[in-house]
Amino acid sequence: MASITLGGNPVHTSGELPAVGTQLADFALVQNDLSVASLSTFAGKKLVLNIFPSVDTGTCATSVRTFNASASGLENTVVLCISRDLPFAQKRFCGAEGLENVVNLSDFQEGAFGKANGLEIVDGPLKGLHSRAIIVVDANGKIVHTEQVAEIANEPNYEAALAAL
Repeated sequence: MASITLGGNPVHTSGELPAVGTQLADFALVQNDLSVASLSTFAGKKLVLNIFPSVDTGTCATSVRTFNASASGLENTVVLCISRDLPFAQKRFCGAEGLENVVNLSDFQEGAFGKANGLEIVDGPLKGLHSRAIIVVDANGKIVHTEQVAEIANEPNYEAALAAL
């Protein structure tokens, strides 16, 4: 269980992020068109998983915008923006913002991705949502970088995530 904060107040996650050097576990996440994406959907691609509580908060929205700006210049890399938001909300946000370089994926149905990767917030006002975290995966599915953001309201270290590619 990771101990993080929300506005300086302690909250906890369901576990720890997967270890660097391990394989990212397969997943089933819902895309904007309601189809299901899995790890094999992105086979052979490097992945930046931008994980956050909700696209309808300022810091989460900023992370999607920031990674969208970087994503167009990344070779053989896909940025996945993952939250428990409904796919409709994710699509609305990116459409309104003109963001086309990231892939939105929703864990709204059961939160299985968050639980499997130690990301589910288990107490506090955001209980049930995902913590803010980054997982970077190489083209073979091996995790090469992780960051559990200590204060949910803070942005992740974009430079460190992109440098891991």
